[in-house]
Amino acid sequence: MKKYEIGILRNQPGGYKAFVPNPFPPDGGFEFGSALLMKNNEATRLLGKLDGITKLLPDLDFFLLMYLRKDAAASSQIEGTMATMVDAIEADVSRSSSIPIDVDDILHYIKALDYGLKRVEQEHFPVSLRFIRELHRELMLGARTTHFPDPGEFRKSQNWIGGTRPDNARFVPPPVDDMNNALSMLEGFIHANDQVPTVIKTGIIHAQFELIHPFLDGNGRTGRMLITFYLWKAGYLEKPVLFLSTFFMKHQNLYYEKLEEYHNGNVDVWVDFFLDGVIEIAEKAIITVEKITILRQKDFEKIQALNKRASESACLVLPKLYHQPIINMAMIQKWTGFTRRSAIGLIDRFIDMGILTPKDVNETYNQKYIYQEYLSIFMDNE
Repeated sequence: MKKYEIGILRNQPGGYKAFVPNPFPPDGGFEFGSALLMKNNEATRLLGKLDGITKLLPDLDFFLLMYLRKDAAASSQIEGTMATMVDAIEADVSRSSSIPIDVDDILHYIKALDYGLKRVEQEHFPVSLRFIRELHRELMLGARTTHFPDPGEFRKSQNWIGGTRPDNARFVPPPVDDMNNALSMLEGFIHANDQVPTVIKTGIIHAQFELIHPFLDGNGRTGRMLITFYLWKAGYLEKPVLFLSTFFMKHQNLYYEKLEEYHNGNVDVWVDFFLDGVIEIAEKAIITVEKITILRQKDFEKIQALNKRASESACLVLPKLYHQPIINMAMIQKWTGFTRRSAIGLIDRFIDMGILTPKDVNETYNQKYIYQEYLSIFMDNE
Protein backbone atom coordinates (compact mmCIF):
# COMPACT_ATOMS: atom_id res chain seq x y z
CA MET A 1 0.00 0.00 0.00
CA LYS A 2 1.52 3.28 -1.13
CA LYS A 3 1.82 6.12 1.37
CA TYR A 4 1.43 9.69 0.10
CA GLU A 5 2.87 12.93 1.40
CA ILE A 6 -0.44 14.75 1.93
CA GLY A 7 1.05 17.46 4.13
CA ILE A 8 3.29 18.31 7.08
CA LEU A 9 2.89 19.78 10.54
CA ARG A 10 4.55 23.18 10.61
CA ASN A 11 5.34 25.40 13.61
CA GLN A 12 3.26 28.58 13.80
CA PRO A 13 3.99 31.93 15.48
CA GLY A 14 1.38 31.21 18.16
CA GLY A 15 3.39 28.31 19.52
CA TYR A 16 1.38 25.51 17.93
CA LYS A 17 1.69 23.30 14.85
CA ALA A 18 -0.76 23.47 11.94
CA PHE A 19 -1.19 20.98 9.12
CA VAL A 20 0.04 22.45 5.84
CA PRO A 21 -0.98 20.48 2.71
CA ASN A 22 1.59 19.56 0.11
CA PRO A 23 0.91 20.19 -3.59
CA PHE A 24 -2.30 18.37 -4.50
CA PRO A 25 -2.77 15.93 -6.07
CA PRO A 26 0.62 14.37 -5.26
CA ASP A 27 3.28 14.22 -7.96
CA GLY A 28 2.54 11.20 -10.11
CA GLY A 29 -1.11 11.15 -9.03
CA PHE A 30 -2.79 8.32 -7.16
CA GLU A 31 -2.32 4.61 -7.70
CA PHE A 32 -4.81 2.00 -6.53
CA GLY A 33 -4.43 -1.74 -6.21
CA SER A 34 -6.67 -4.35 -7.79
CA ALA A 35 -8.70 -4.94 -4.61
CA LEU A 36 -9.69 -1.28 -4.33
CA LEU A 37 -10.45 -1.06 -8.04
CA MET A 38 -12.70 -4.12 -7.79
CA LYS A 39 -14.52 -2.54 -4.86
CA ASN A 40 -14.85 0.67 -6.85
CA ASN A 41 -16.40 -1.32 -9.71
CA GLU A 42 -18.95 -2.81 -7.31
CA ALA A 43 -19.80 0.63 -5.91
CA THR A 44 -20.18 1.98 -9.45
CA ARG A 45 -22.41 -0.95 -10.44
CA LEU A 46 -24.70 -0.38 -7.47
CA LEU A 47 -24.93 3.33 -8.20
CA GLY A 48 -26.08 2.46 -11.70
CA LYS A 49 -28.64 0.00 -10.34
CA LEU A 50 -29.92 2.58 -7.86
CA ASP A 51 -30.15 5.21 -10.57
CA GLY A 52 -32.15 2.84 -12.76
CA ILE A 53 -34.59 1.63 -10.11
CA THR A 54 -35.39 5.12 -8.80
CA LYS A 55 -36.49 6.13 -12.31
CA LEU A 56 -39.39 3.68 -11.92
CA LEU A 57 -40.80 5.58 -8.94
CA PRO A 58 -43.75 7.78 -9.98
CA ASP A 59 -43.15 9.98 -6.92
CA LEU A 60 -39.37 10.30 -7.18
CA ASP A 61 -39.25 13.90 -5.95
CA PHE A 62 -41.12 12.90 -2.79
CA PHE A 63 -38.72 9.99 -2.24
CA LEU A 64 -35.84 12.40 -2.74
CA LEU A 65 -37.22 14.81 -0.12
CA MET A 66 -37.41 12.00 2.42
CA TYR A 67 -33.77 11.18 1.74
CA LEU A 68 -32.84 14.84 2.08
CA ARG A 69 -34.45 14.85 5.51
CA LYS A 70 -32.75 11.60 6.49
CA ASP A 71 -29.32 12.84 5.42
CA ALA A 72 -29.89 16.22 7.04
CA ALA A 73 -30.70 14.58 10.37
CA ALA A 74 -27.75 12.18 10.22
CA SER A 75 -25.23 14.80 9.13
CA SER A 76 -26.41 17.18 11.85
CA GLN A 77 -26.29 14.41 14.45
CA ILE A 78 -22.63 13.81 13.61
CA GLU A 79 -22.06 17.40 14.72
CA GLY A 80 -23.94 16.87 17.99
CA THR A 81 -27.54 17.65 17.04
CA MET A 82 -30.02 15.45 18.92
CA ALA A 83 -33.09 15.98 16.74
CA THR A 84 -34.26 13.26 14.35
CA MET A 85 -35.72 12.94 10.89
CA VAL A 86 -39.19 12.64 12.46
CA ASP A 87 -38.65 15.92 14.33
CA ALA A 88 -37.86 17.64 11.03
CA ILE A 89 -40.98 16.21 9.35
CA GLU A 90 -43.14 17.32 12.28
CA ALA A 91 -41.72 20.83 12.03
CA ASP A 92 -43.22 21.04 8.54
CA VAL A 93 -46.67 20.29 10.01
CA SER A 94 -46.66 23.15 12.50
CA ARG A 95 -43.89 25.63 11.78
CA SER A 96 -43.44 28.24 14.46
CA SER A 97 -40.84 30.53 15.96
CA SER A 98 -40.42 28.03 18.80
CA ILE A 99 -38.70 25.36 16.69
CA PRO A 100 -35.93 23.80 18.84
CA ILE A 101 -32.37 24.70 17.89
CA ASP A 102 -31.55 21.10 16.97
CA VAL A 103 -34.50 20.89 14.56
CA ASP A 104 -33.58 24.29 13.15
CA ASP A 105 -30.11 22.91 12.32
CA ILE A 106 -31.71 20.10 10.30
CA LEU A 107 -34.08 22.47 8.49
CA HIS A 108 -31.14 24.66 7.48
CA TYR A 109 -29.33 21.60 6.15
CA ILE A 110 -32.40 20.64 4.09
CA LYS A 111 -32.57 24.20 2.79
CA ALA A 112 -28.93 24.07 1.73
CA LEU A 113 -29.38 20.69 0.03
CA ASP A 114 -32.45 21.95 -1.80
CA TYR A 115 -30.57 25.06 -2.89
CA GLY A 116 -27.71 22.90 -4.15
CA LEU A 117 -30.09 20.69 -6.14
CA LYS A 118 -31.47 23.67 -8.02
CA ARG A 119 -28.02 25.18 -8.53
CA VAL A 120 -26.32 22.06 -9.87
CA GLU A 121 -29.25 21.39 -12.21
CA GLN A 122 -28.16 24.45 -14.15
CA GLU A 123 -26.32 23.02 -17.14
CA HIS A 124 -23.25 25.21 -17.06
CA PHE A 125 -22.87 25.67 -13.31
CA PRO A 126 -19.79 23.80 -12.04
CA VAL A 127 -19.04 22.27 -8.65
CA SER A 128 -16.62 25.01 -7.66
CA LEU A 129 -15.37 27.02 -4.69
CA ARG A 130 -18.14 29.49 -5.42
CA PHE A 131 -20.71 26.70 -5.21
CA ILE A 132 -19.20 25.47 -1.93
CA ARG A 133 -19.44 28.97 -0.45
CA GLU A 134 -23.06 29.24 -1.57
CA LEU A 135 -23.91 25.90 0.06
CA HIS A 136 -22.30 27.09 3.28
CA ARG A 137 -24.21 30.36 3.18
CA GLU A 138 -27.54 28.53 2.87
CA LEU A 139 -26.54 26.14 5.65
CA MET A 140 -25.44 28.76 8.17
CA LEU A 141 -27.30 31.99 7.37
CA GLY A 142 -29.84 32.61 10.11
CA ALA A 143 -29.06 29.28 11.78
CA ARG A 144 -29.46 29.31 15.54
CA THR A 145 -25.85 28.52 16.21
CA THR A 146 -23.73 29.72 19.09
CA HIS A 147 -20.71 30.00 16.83
CA PHE A 148 -19.76 32.79 14.44
CA PRO A 149 -19.75 30.93 11.13
CA ASP A 150 -19.42 33.90 8.70
CA PRO A 151 -21.92 32.32 6.27
CA GLY A 152 -20.65 31.82 2.74
CA GLU A 153 -17.13 33.06 3.45
CA PHE A 154 -13.92 31.14 3.82
CA ARG A 155 -12.30 31.79 7.17
CA LYS A 156 -9.86 34.63 7.69
CA SER A 157 -8.45 33.28 10.95
CA GLN A 158 -7.09 30.04 12.33
CA ASN A 159 -9.53 27.36 13.47
CA TRP A 160 -8.95 24.02 15.15
CA ILE A 161 -10.70 20.75 15.95
CA GLY A 162 -11.00 19.53 19.54
CA GLY A 163 -9.40 21.22 22.53
CA THR A 164 -9.83 24.78 23.75
CA ARG A 165 -7.11 26.42 21.65
CA PRO A 166 -4.72 25.49 18.83
CA ASP A 167 -1.91 24.29 21.10
CA ASN A 168 -4.06 21.60 22.74
CA ALA A 169 -6.27 20.79 19.74
CA ARG A 170 -6.66 17.36 18.18
CA PHE A 171 -6.06 18.81 14.71
CA VAL A 172 -5.17 22.28 13.45
CA PRO A 173 -6.08 22.85 9.78
CA PRO A 174 -3.94 25.00 7.43
CA PRO A 175 -3.31 28.67 8.24
CA VAL A 176 -5.27 31.06 6.03
CA ASP A 177 -2.70 31.56 3.25
CA ASP A 178 -2.01 27.83 3.01
CA MET A 179 -5.76 27.17 3.15
CA ASN A 180 -6.39 29.41 0.14
CA ASN A 181 -3.62 27.69 -1.82
CA ALA A 182 -5.00 24.27 -0.88
CA LEU A 183 -8.52 25.27 -1.95
CA SER A 184 -7.25 26.38 -5.35
CA MET A 185 -5.50 23.04 -5.82
CA LEU A 186 -8.63 21.17 -4.71
CA GLU A 187 -10.76 23.06 -7.23
CA GLY A 188 -8.25 22.17 -9.94
CA PHE A 189 -8.49 18.49 -8.93
CA ILE A 190 -12.30 18.62 -9.02
CA HIS A 191 -12.25 19.85 -12.62
CA ALA A 192 -9.26 17.81 -13.84
CA ASN A 193 -9.82 15.27 -16.57
CA ASP A 194 -7.68 12.62 -14.91
CA GLN A 195 -7.64 8.85 -14.63
CA VAL A 196 -8.91 8.64 -11.04
CA PRO A 197 -12.13 6.56 -10.98
CA THR A 198 -15.04 8.89 -10.26
CA VAL A 199 -16.36 7.26 -7.08
CA ILE A 200 -12.86 7.05 -5.60
CA LYS A 201 -12.23 10.64 -6.64
CA THR A 202 -15.39 11.70 -4.83
CA GLY A 203 -14.06 10.21 -1.60
CA ILE A 204 -10.70 11.93 -2.01
CA ILE A 205 -12.40 15.28 -2.64
CA HIS A 206 -14.35 14.91 0.60
CA ALA A 207 -11.29 13.95 2.65
CA GLN A 208 -9.17 16.77 1.21
CA PHE A 209 -11.94 19.30 1.88
CA GLU A 210 -12.23 18.17 5.50
CA LEU A 211 -8.46 18.41 5.88
CA ILE A 212 -8.50 22.02 4.62
CA HIS A 213 -11.47 22.89 6.89
CA PRO A 214 -12.05 26.27 5.19
CA PHE A 215 -14.99 27.54 7.26
CA LEU A 216 -15.23 28.62 10.88
CA ASP A 217 -18.14 26.21 11.35
CA GLY A 218 -20.18 23.82 9.22
CA ASN A 219 -17.25 22.14 7.44
CA GLY A 220 -18.45 18.57 8.04
CA ARG A 221 -21.97 19.20 6.82
CA THR A 222 -20.81 21.16 3.79
CA GLY A 223 -18.24 18.50 2.91
CA ARG A 224 -20.79 15.69 3.13
CA MET A 225 -23.16 17.56 0.81
CA LEU A 226 -20.29 17.90 -1.63
CA ILE A 227 -20.14 14.09 -2.03
CA THR A 228 -23.64 13.87 -3.45
CA PHE A 229 -23.36 16.94 -5.64
CA TYR A 230 -20.07 15.84 -7.18
CA LEU A 231 -21.41 12.38 -8.07
CA TRP A 232 -24.53 13.96 -9.52
CA LYS A 233 -22.67 16.55 -11.58
CA ALA A 234 -20.29 13.84 -12.80
CA GLY A 235 -23.30 12.07 -14.32
CA TYR A 236 -23.27 9.02 -12.05
CA LEU A 237 -26.76 9.80 -10.77
CA GLU A 238 -29.65 11.30 -12.70
CA LYS A 239 -31.11 12.41 -9.38
CA PRO A 240 -29.05 12.91 -6.20
CA VAL A 241 -30.35 9.89 -4.31
CA LEU A 242 -27.14 8.75 -2.59
CA PHE A 243 -26.39 10.29 0.81
CA LEU A 244 -23.66 8.86 3.03
CA SER A 245 -24.27 10.69 6.30
CA THR A 246 -26.17 7.77 7.84
CA PHE A 247 -23.16 5.52 7.17
CA PHE A 248 -20.75 8.07 8.64
CA MET A 249 -22.99 8.54 11.68
CA LYS A 250 -23.30 4.77 12.22
CA HIS A 251 -19.50 4.49 12.18
CA GLN A 252 -18.73 7.94 13.54
CA ASN A 253 -15.52 7.12 15.40
CA LEU A 254 -14.28 5.08 12.47
CA TYR A 255 -15.16 7.94 10.13
CA TYR A 256 -12.88 10.28 12.04
CA GLU A 257 -10.16 7.63 12.30
CA LYS A 258 -10.17 7.02 8.55
CA LEU A 259 -10.04 10.73 7.80
CA GLU A 260 -7.01 10.93 10.08
CA GLU A 261 -5.45 8.05 8.13
CA TYR A 262 -5.91 10.15 5.02
CA HIS A 263 -4.16 13.10 6.68
CA ASN A 264 -1.29 10.73 7.49
CA GLY A 265 -0.97 9.72 3.85
CA ASN A 266 -2.81 6.39 4.02
CA VAL A 267 -5.18 7.33 1.23
CA ASP A 268 -6.11 3.71 0.42
CA VAL A 269 -7.37 3.18 3.98
CA TRP A 270 -9.76 6.11 3.69
CA VAL A 271 -10.86 5.17 0.15
CA ASP A 272 -11.61 1.60 1.22
CA PHE A 273 -13.86 2.88 4.03
CA PHE A 274 -15.54 5.39 1.71
CA LEU A 275 -16.32 2.71 -0.89
CA ASP A 276 -17.80 0.51 1.85
CA GLY A 277 -20.14 3.41 2.60
CA VAL A 278 -21.19 3.87 -1.02
CA ILE A 279 -21.88 0.14 -1.39
CA GLU A 280 -23.84 -0.15 1.86
CA ILE A 281 -25.96 2.96 1.33
CA ALA A 282 -26.66 2.17 -2.33
CA GLU A 283 -27.79 -1.36 -1.41
CA LYS A 284 -30.07 -0.03 1.32
CA ALA A 285 -31.51 2.65 -0.95
CA ILE A 286 -32.33 0.00 -3.57
CA ILE A 287 -34.18 -2.05 -0.93
CA THR A 288 -36.00 1.10 0.20
CA VAL A 289 -37.22 1.80 -3.33
CA GLU A 290 -38.44 -1.78 -3.71
CA LYS A 291 -40.35 -1.63 -0.40
CA ILE A 292 -41.92 1.72 -1.28
CA THR A 293 -43.09 0.34 -4.62
CA ILE A 294 -44.80 -2.61 -2.91
CA LEU A 295 -46.37 -0.43 -0.20
CA ARG A 296 -47.62 2.12 -2.73
CA GLN A 297 -49.34 -0.59 -4.78
CA LYS A 298 -50.91 -2.14 -1.69
CA ASP A 299 -52.31 1.14 -0.37
CA PHE A 300 -53.65 2.26 -3.75
CA GLU A 301 -55.49 -1.05 -3.97
CA LYS A 302 -57.12 -0.26 -0.61
CA ILE A 303 -58.25 3.10 -1.93
CA GLN A 304 -59.59 1.64 -5.17
CA ALA A 305 -61.81 -0.70 -3.11
CA LEU A 306 -63.68 2.33 -1.70
CA ASN A 307 -66.78 3.76 -3.36
CA LYS A 308 -66.14 6.20 -6.19
CA ARG A 309 -66.50 9.43 -4.18
CA ALA A 310 -64.40 8.21 -1.24
CA SER A 311 -61.76 6.81 -3.58
CA GLU A 312 -61.44 10.11 -5.45
CA SER A 313 -60.95 12.10 -2.26
CA ALA A 314 -58.45 9.56 -0.89
CA CYS A 315 -56.47 9.75 -4.14
CA LEU A 316 -55.99 13.46 -3.48
CA VAL A 317 -54.19 12.69 -0.24
CA LEU A 318 -52.22 9.43 -0.54
CA PRO A 319 -49.59 10.70 -3.03
CA LYS A 320 -48.93 13.71 -0.80
CA LEU A 321 -48.22 11.44 2.15
CA TYR A 322 -45.03 10.30 0.39
CA HIS A 323 -43.89 13.91 0.72
CA GLN A 324 -45.32 14.57 4.17
CA PRO A 325 -45.94 11.35 6.15
CA ILE A 326 -46.91 13.21 9.33
CA ILE A 327 -49.98 15.41 8.96
CA ASN A 328 -52.78 17.11 10.88
CA MET A 329 -56.32 18.01 9.96
CA ALA A 330 -55.39 21.52 8.82
CA MET A 331 -52.98 20.04 6.30
CA ILE A 332 -55.67 17.72 4.92
CA GLN A 333 -57.97 20.73 4.52
CA LYS A 334 -55.22 22.64 2.73
CA TRP A 335 -54.57 19.76 0.33
CA THR A 336 -58.22 19.03 -0.45
CA GLY A 337 -60.21 22.20 0.25
CA PHE A 338 -62.51 20.11 2.42
CA THR A 339 -64.51 21.37 5.38
CA ARG A 340 -63.40 20.34 8.85
CA ARG A 341 -66.09 17.66 8.98
CA SER A 342 -65.11 16.18 5.61
CA ALA A 343 -61.44 16.26 6.52
CA ILE A 344 -62.16 14.33 9.73
CA GLY A 345 -64.12 11.77 7.73
CA LEU A 346 -61.25 11.34 5.29
CA ILE A 347 -58.73 10.88 8.09
CA ASP A 348 -61.00 8.30 9.71
CA ARG A 349 -61.11 6.34 6.44
CA PHE A 350 -57.31 6.34 6.25
CA ILE A 351 -57.18 5.10 9.84
CA ASP A 352 -59.72 2.34 9.08
CA MET A 353 -57.60 1.25 6.09
CA GLY A 354 -54.52 1.07 8.31
CA ILE A 355 -52.67 3.76 6.36
CA LEU A 356 -52.67 6.47 9.05
CA THR A 357 -52.49 6.14 12.81
CA PRO A 358 -52.78 8.84 15.51
CA LYS A 359 -49.27 9.89 16.51
CA ASP A 360 -50.20 10.38 20.16
CA VAL A 361 -53.36 8.62 21.38
CA ASN A 362 -53.44 10.89 24.44
CA GLU A 363 -53.43 14.08 22.38
CA THR A 364 -56.80 15.86 22.43
CA TYR A 365 -55.87 19.07 20.61
CA ASN A 366 -54.31 19.32 17.17
CA GLN A 367 -53.75 15.59 16.84
CA LYS A 368 -51.11 14.54 14.32
CA TYR A 369 -51.39 11.43 12.17
CA ILE A 370 -48.52 9.35 10.84
CA TYR A 371 -48.04 7.17 7.78
CA GLN A 372 -46.06 4.78 9.93
CA GLU A 373 -45.47 1.92 7.49
CA TYR A 374 -44.00 4.30 4.92
CA LEU A 375 -41.89 6.20 7.44
CA SER A 376 -40.61 2.94 8.93
CA ILE A 377 -39.13 1.94 5.57
CA PHE A 378 -36.68 4.84 5.83
CA MET A 379 -35.98 4.20 9.50
CA ASP A 380 -35.52 0.41 9.23
CA ASN A 381 -32.53 0.68 6.90
CA GLU A 382 -30.42 2.83 9.22
